[in-house]
Amino acid sequence: QLQLVESGGGLVQPGGSLRLSCAVSSPLLDYYVIGWFRQAPGTAREGVSCIRTNTGDTLYIDPVKGRFRITQDIAKNTVDLQMINLKPEDTGVYYCAATDKHLPVWEFFSDDKYPNWGQGTQVTVSS
Repeated sequence: QLQLVESGGGLVQPGGSLRLSCAVSSPLLDYYVIGWFRQAPGTAREGVSCIRTNTGDTLYIDPVKGRFRITQDIAKNTVDLQMINLKPEDTGVYYCAATDKHLPVWEFFSDDKYPNWGQGTQVTVSS
């Protein structure tokens, strides 16, 4: 059974940086897309960024463009999310998820298309 384990969350001041990592128990290329999602208290989970594993193509939601960067390490089976210039509205539990479905690009942030999820890591941006 696929396991995804997130790490790297924590408490950071506005303007600070964090690097989240998702360790995947199977080869990344077994999955079509690996994504990072987040959920703030009282809100729905939203897609943040994702990477298409066989091409390295990436996608970001507008609020994080220019501040977040998703990368993959095929040899280590990890997908990282580098976050800079963090804002209080970035606070939430961050999850990585994987799907082997060949999704059209407009479904890359549809969380119901991802059958495999990690347990999440908390990111808190506060002064």
